[in-house]
Amino acid sequence: MARIKRAMAKRKRKKKFFKLTKGYFGAKSRQYRTVREASKRSGNYAFRDRKARKRDFRRLWITRINAAAREHGLSYSKFIKGLKLASIDLDRKMLSDMAVNDPKAFSQVVEAVKKA
Repeated sequence: MARIKRAMAKRKRKKKFFKLTKGYFGAKSRQYRTVREASKRSGNYAFRDRKARKRDFRRLWITRINAAAREHGLSYSKFIKGLKLASIDLDRKMLSDMAVNDPKAFSQVVEAVKKA
């Protein structure tokens, strides 16, 4: 039976982890065991926060739409219901962008909602 040496595979695996934690402070970028733990933890945080980012942006858009709709005398829920009735298919991201950057267009949308 031939002897199997693992030096190359081990070095390759270690280099992969060290590359992931480059720029971390202290032992988190220098000691292999700590590097592994730090990279695993950072991966978990990244996975969790990719989901959280979507929630945070949706909350921001809804807050902006609510503020802009209330300037025109509508609550957020009545505004969204009116959009459905008027069959206006704009998502919250676009409505929020209109409310911030193009108030005239948003006021036209509000008028269409009020008619519906």
